[in-house]
Order: sequence, then C-alpha cells, then structure tokens
Amino acid sequence: MNAIRITLASLLAASLLIQVAAQAPAPAAAPEPTPVGKWHTIDDNDGKPRGVVEIIEKNGVLEGRITGTLRAGESLDAVCEVCPGDRKGKKMLGMMILSGLKKEGQGANAAWTGGEILDPDNGKLYRVKLELENGGRTLKVRGYIGFSLLGRTQRWQRAPN
Repeated sequence: MNAIRITLASLLAASLLIQVAAQAPAPAAAPEPTPVGKWHTIDDNDGKPRGVVEIIEKNGVLEGRITGTLRAGESLDAVCEVCPGDRKGKKMLGMMILSGLKKEGQGANAAWTGGEILDPDNGKLYRVKLELENGGRTLKVRGYIGFSLLGRTQRWQRAPN
C-alpha cells in the first residue's frame, strides 16, 4: 500500500512539474544584428580607419551621418567643396552620406538596399547595398553605378561601445 502511495505521489509531482514547465515562457531569441550603430570607415588608399559614421533607423529606413574622424590632424570643420546640391560647402561633420536603405531578406541573407551613398572625397552619389558579416561586427558597404557588379566594396568595423 505504501508503495502505491509513493508511486501516486511521484506521478502527481511529475505531472505538476510538466504543467509548470509548459507554462513557463520560452527564452527570448537574441535580437538579429542590424547596421544601426556607429561604424569606423576604412580608407580605400591606406586601409586604415578614417572616420565614424552613425547609422540610425527612421520608420524602417536607414540613414547615416559622419559623426567623427579617426585621423589625427584631420579637421572636424572640413567642408565638402565637391559635394552636390545643398551639401556643397557644408561641414562634413554631421553630413548625411547614407540614405533610403530598406531591409530585404531575413537572417544571414538580410541586406539593406534601395538607397544611396555619398563619397565626400569626390562628391559622387552611388547606389548602395549593406550586408552584415562576422556576426554583425563588420558592415560590407557596396557602392555602385547601375549594376552592383560595377562598383567598389568597403568593409566598415563596428565601433566599440
């Protein structure tokens, strides 16, 4: 008789544990990395960090501004004499160089496309595609004219917090 009571008590306890476990919330999934944040741009000529661009999201659209320099002696008051339109003669610090990018795809296949990037060194506007690499620590920035095959790629590094 005692063996039956112990068995019934064990079954009841196991049943309660299963019910509690079933009602517990599932652990939250880690957020998917995005290009939002600060990035160190890399100079095409010497391969060294050059500037800081901060990318933000507004209503599902990404844009990015120059927020600093990583070069000693480079002035934060420099103006863009070769930039087009209303950017001509304006300070580079705070200038929007990325705009109009929307997310396409999910997970590892996600990319941000449909926007443009300004090269403040030559004043030219390019179509642009962004893709994250290395778990979100590297941003592949592909600027191009017409087709993505005709362009150049930079890899920006996520700035430390």
